[in-house]
Amino acid sequence: MKKIAILAALPAAVLMLSACGESPQEEAMEDQAEATEEAADNQADMIDDMAEQATDESTEDALENKADAVEEAGEEKADAMEDQADEM
Repeated sequence: MKKIAILAALPAAVLMLSACGESPQEEAMEDQAEATEEAADNQADMIDDMAEQATDESTEDALENKADAVEEAGEEKADAMEDQADEM
C-alpha cells in the first residue's frame, strides 16, 4: 500500500520541482548578468592597479573613484538583468 501512495505522489512532486526550475532564457540572462558584473570588476581592478602606479595623489584618488564607479555601474546593470530574468 505504501508503494502505491508513493507512486501516486510522484507526479505531483515532479510538477512542483519543475515549477521551481528556471527556463533556459532565464538561466542565460542570469549567466549574462554574472559575466557583466565580472567584467566590470575586472575593469575596476585594472583601474585600481593604475591608481597604485600613479605618481601623484590627485591622480590616484581620481582613478580610485573611477574604479568604484565602474564597479558600482556593473553591479547595478547585473542586478537589473537578474531582476529582468526573474520576471521571465
